[in-house]
Amino acid sequence: MPLHVETTDRFDIVDVTAEVRDAIPADFEDGLCTVFVRHTTAGVVVNEHEQRLLGDIESYLHDIVPREDGYAHDAIDDNADSHLRTLLLDESVSVPIRDGDLALGTWQSVLLIECDGPRTRSLSVTCTPSA
Repeated sequence: MPLHVETTDRFDIVDVTAEVRDAIPADFEDGLCTVFVRHTTAGVVVNEHEQRLLGDIESYLHDIVPREDGYAHDAIDDNADSHLRTLLLDESVSVPIRDGDLALGTWQSVLLIECDGPRTRSLSVTCTPSA
């Protein structure tokens, strides 16, 4: 099932856990939920959705990959830093489903990390039953 997420800033972290939960079919019991972001300048991770940590994540990615550093790709789209930052992230996460719900830990959330916004991002949510 596709999800569409609006981001508001060039760098943005959006908690999509509720939307992913809503995408699990009502009759689905146990299996695996895979969330895949269909873009090369955004990532999806499982981590804690706490404001200070979100700021730390942003600082970390900006420190490792500065905005302007003479990247060749910037001559085309001026967003090489966004592509490079997402190399440090994942394009998908898989979360177990138990009794029809995401089996996340206490502080875990599914987070979309936008590196080249604001944009509308598409996420694919696929639920695979246990064998």
